[in-house]
Amino acid sequence: MIPAPFDYAAPATVEEALGLLAEHGDEAKVLAGGQSLLPVLRMRLNAPELVVDISGIASLKGITDTGDAVRIGAATTYQEVLDSDLVSEHLGLLHKAVSEVADPQIRHRGTVCGALAHADPAGDVGAPVLALDAQMVIQGPGGERTVPGSEFFTDLFETAVGEGELLTAVVIPKHTGWGSHYEKFVRVSHQWAIIGIAATVRAEGGVIAEAKVGMTNMGAKPLRAAGVEAALAGQPATEEAIAEICARAGEGTEPPSDLNGQAGYRRHLAGVLTRRAVLAAAGA
Repeated sequence: MIPAPFDYAAPATVEEALGLLAEHGDEAKVLAGGQSLLPVLRMRLNAPELVVDISGIASLKGITDTGDAVRIGAATTYQEVLDSDLVSEHLGLLHKAVSEVADPQIRHRGTVCGALAHADPAGDVGAPVLALDAQMVIQGPGGERTVPGSEFFTDLFETAVGEGELLTAVVIPKHTGWGSHYEKFVRVSHQWAIIGIAATVRAEGGVIAEAKVGMTNMGAKPLRAAGVEAALAGQPATEEAIAEICARAGEGTEPPSDLNGQAGYRRHLAGVLTRRAVLAAAGA
C-alpha cells in the first residue's frame, strides 16, 4: 500500500527535532532508519501529519568509548554496530544478536535505538540490551535523563520515552571477556524471532561466576530470566548443571499464542534454547 500523505522534516540538531515534536505533538513521528516506521505507514496503521527524520543529526551518530561503557548514538545503523571493534570486543552479546537481524539491506538502514524505541517484543536487540544492563539516554524539553533498561520497556510497543522526547543513545557497560551467545528460533531465515535467548556468562575456573539472560518474544516486552541467572551463579559450567537450571526459564512468563506456536510451546522452547545459549556462552 501507499502511505497517507505527510510532511517531511530533516532537522540538523536534536533541539530542532524536539521543537518540531513539541509543535506537532501526536501528529509527528520520528524516523531514524525507517525499518520499523515505514512498514507501519505503508500499511496505514498510522498516518502522521509530519515525519521527523533524525538520521542526519551528526550528534546522534557513532559509537564511542566512555571508559566503563560503550555509547551508541540513535542514528547509528546495525551495520555500523557490526563493524565496530568496540562492540565486538566489549559487547559480544549485542554483536551476535545484531548479526541475526533481518538481512544486509535492513542492517545498513535500520538502527539499534530505533528498534529499542519501537519496542517490538519479537525484535532481536531488546533482550540483549536488557541483559547487558544498558542505560537509555532520553532528551526532551526539560533536558536529558537516563533510564535503566529494566525500566525502559513498559508494555507492548511502549517505552519510557514520553511525548515530545527522543531516545538519543544507549549506553552499555562493557562486558569484556564474557562469553556470549544469541539463540534465535525461526521457521524461515530473516523472520522475527518466534523466541530468542540472549545469554552472556562470566566463568572462572570452570565455574559460572555470573550469568545474564534476556528473553525475546516471551511476553509483551523483553524480559530477564532473573531466576535462572541467580541459580546459575556458582554452578559448575557443565551441561548437566546448566540443563537442569535452564529448563525452568519459561516459568512465570506469558508468551503469545499465534500461528507460530502456542504459549506452552514457547515456554518449552525457552528452556531448550536457554540451555543451548548458556552452554555456548560458558564454553561448555
